[in-house]
Amino acid sequence: MPILKLKSALLTSSLLALAACAPMQVKPPVALVQQNQNEEKKPPLPNQELTAQLLYQYLIGEVALQRGQPELAAEALLDMAKQTQDPRLAKRATETAIQGRQVDQAGDAASLWQSLDPNSPQAAQAAAVLLINSGRLNKARPYLEKLISVEAGGRTAAFLHLNQMLLRQPDREAVLALVQDLAKPYQGSAEAHFAIAQAAWSAGKRQQAVEELQRVEQLRPGWEPAALFHGQALQQASVGEALDYYRAFLRDYPKAVEVRLAYARLLVSEKDYPQARAAFQRVLDDAPNNAEVGFAVGLLALQASDFEAAEAYLKQSLAAGYKDEDLVYFYLGQIEDEQKHLERAAEWFARVGPGEHYLNAQIRYAGVLAKQGEMDKARAHLQQMRPRDVAQQTLLIQAEAQLLRDAKQYQDAFDVLGKGMEKLPDQPELLYDHAMAADKLDLLDVMEKDLRQLIQIKPDNAHAYNALGYSFAERGIHLEEARQLTEKALSLAPDDPLIMDSLGWAHYRLGEHDKAAEWLKKAYELRQDPEIAAHLGEVLWVQGQRDEARKVWQSALKLAPESDALRNVMQRFK
Repeated sequence: MPILKLKSALLTSSLLALAACAPMQVKPPVALVQQNQNEEKKPPLPNQELTAQLLYQYLIGEVALQRGQPELAAEALLDMAKQTQDPRLAKRATETAIQGRQVDQAGDAASLWQSLDPNSPQAAQAAAVLLINSGRLNKARPYLEKLISVEAGGRTAAFLHLNQMLLRQPDREAVLALVQDLAKPYQGSAEAHFAIAQAAWSAGKRQQAVEELQRVEQLRPGWEPAALFHGQALQQASVGEALDYYRAFLRDYPKAVEVRLAYARLLVSEKDYPQARAAFQRVLDDAPNNAEVGFAVGLLALQASDFEAAEAYLKQSLAAGYKDEDLVYFYLGQIEDEQKHLERAAEWFARVGPGEHYLNAQIRYAGVLAKQGEMDKARAHLQQMRPRDVAQQTLLIQAEAQLLRDAKQYQDAFDVLGKGMEKLPDQPELLYDHAMAADKLDLLDVMEKDLRQLIQIKPDNAHAYNALGYSFAERGIHLEEARQLTEKALSLAPDDPLIMDSLGWAHYRLGEHDKAAEWLKKAYELRQDPEIAAHLGEVLWVQGQRDEARKVWQSALKLAPESDALRNVMQRFK
């Protein structure tokens, strides 16, 4: 089991953020109420004289609202609206009752508003939403029909908005039935079938949803909201099918920016970074000033260690006004750090201001100081930081210990972690790191005590079981328990190649070479780590497959020429 080092997880988390796809509910691209206010038909206003009593009542309502008593204000305004039959007062009463969470009053006011101004889509929408939220779908239906029956532009928005209005209803079958009934008069409308597809999907009717989407695509070819929804629906069953669908759509409609972005994010989630980068680049070619896309391409270039391109794209995103400048500064510092341009790296990290990236930037800055031979300054820099919580305090202790480990000052790292545990006892991260430091110093009893304590505190911590099991296997002691511990770790993290390596090594130490080779091959397929390669080669050699062992070692040595594990095993079996 290769020992895990503390390092920034920002790049991984940022790539995961890129992979986040849009939710299944597609937002309408236009506002629900589209009528131009100047062209909207004005409701007839009552011939009502403004008496002293009415003015007094109105002022009571407004003063109550300003004093934080919306329920009293809504009551006064609704009473006035009933007296005067003025739709403006009914509207004001509705808004005020909603603000005060007076559901019954809001419903009464919205119904009055709609009856006084029957041509107002806003009144119909307010009445519909209030009835829907109270679970009265049948009573909401006439208002929904009114919303949908307006001219084509408004109807498009109404159908797109329909499932959002019904989203919180628990009876998804009833919602589907309602949407199908509302859509019946509009069989030639792509938006109507799109609404049915959304409702069918929410009701678990996957096949019906796909059939409705196919109908949408016949009625309105190349429509991006439908394509996005279709791709996301396919993704639930098969990522491969979703990718194939997006590729086919983009061949026919290469300018579909939103679909191309969804395709790129899905490629990121599948870790197909070269293809994702090409997809983002295509969007950037069409919109060179898109800061978000420039940032995405920069991250993918950084992930591929194409530092020159990564720097250019990130600087381009800065020039285009990327909203999180500090994050860009952090990655520019990381690029210079990776290339050993330490002074420039320090300058970028120093530009990161207070906020969510500040602590990580200061930790990397300290790392740069240590690489420049300024270990005392690096440690002092971390020690003068003022953490705002236990998590940050823990991270700073880990970071200082990591600097010392990287410099092979293992005793000092062990001491730093020990002092940290005095301040923060039973902190899982410190217990684990202290155990690993003890392992480096061959303090087996300390390591075992720490890891068993960690397992007691966090019985679902796969790395604790794995570390203890691997340590036993490596030393050739407690081998049956080593196998059990690594099997337990794998049950908690079944896709972790480092744990597979540990289990394989435990089998090897038990003399079970075939099982060992099986697990080590599986681990090496998932992660080309030099220590896994060292273990796999040793097992193959002992099995008599010496040419195969040499191939594994030589291939791994090209990727990690400084690996002590590889060089030691190759020397032993020379």
